[in-house]
Amino acid sequence: MTNVGAAAPAGQTKGLKGIVAGGITGGIEICITFPTEYVKTQLQLDEKGGAKKYTGIADCVKKTVKSNGFFGLYRGLSVLLYGSIPKSAVRFGAFETLKGRMADSKGQLSTSGKLLSGLGAGVCEAIFAVTPMETIKVKFINDQRSANPQYKGFFHGVRTIVKQEGFSGIYKGVTATILKQGSNQAIRFYVMESLKDLYKGDDPNKNVPKVVVGAFGAVAGAASVFGNTPIDVVKTRMQGLEAAKYKNTMDCALKIWKNEGPFAFYKGTVPRLSRVCLDVAITFMIYDSFMDLFNKFWH
Repeated sequence: MTNVGAAAPAGQTKGLKGIVAGGITGGIEICITFPTEYVKTQLQLDEKGGAKKYTGIADCVKKTVKSNGFFGLYRGLSVLLYGSIPKSAVRFGAFETLKGRMADSKGQLSTSGKLLSGLGAGVCEAIFAVTPMETIKVKFINDQRSANPQYKGFFHGVRTIVKQEGFSGIYKGVTATILKQGSNQAIRFYVMESLKDLYKGDDPNKNVPKVVVGAFGAVAGAASVFGNTPIDVVKTRMQGLEAAKYKNTMDCALKIWKNEGPFAFYKGTVPRLSRVCLDVAITFMIYDSFMDLFNKFWH
């Protein structure tokens, strides 16, 4: 009885630590990696034919800087900054909470425990933070592609979207986002936890150097990119300004396949790969650093 009672507050405390550390991590990380997210989204929105604007990554960067200056690569940053803090907080808070419930007496997770904890973290962040944030971000970036952008800023853009499409306008692509984030975090946390366990060997308390954590994070990020970029492309199209031409997530996927071919599902893979590897490496390094600090002073 005593052990169960002690475990619950301990698990709750770890979840709270995850929320705080994750929130701080999210704000720092997005300021570093946003330009690659911008380029990835632009390339995914680019369709074949006369409407095609960019020939590749370098061309997208060059044209954006030429027309909007260097800070044009940061268009939509405010949206992600407002959203990255709660997104990361929800993700790590949910993961730490689920991990606390599924771990064995030594704090170790089974294979299914790693996958389910990561999946749960991804689903939670998709519903509570990522879907509205990503929808607004994609619409902001998409808006810049038009001759006369209509959004004057973050709050003006949100008001305009809600006024034109209702509250559901910021929840476009929720199904695709849940699939994307769920698979994303299931893959990332599984790879990350497995690599850490491999490094620690028979000593679960062995310290993993932050540089090694960063390397493991880059591997976990790459695995998630190759695993779910097709879902990410569909999600982006479902959240763009032309989303109305798709009936639902499946219809969007079928039309992309029919009109643009299977390789269209891997549009933006290179910029996404560079961003995600850097993103996940930085995220886990910063997160682990804050968790180490909290574990020293927050009991």
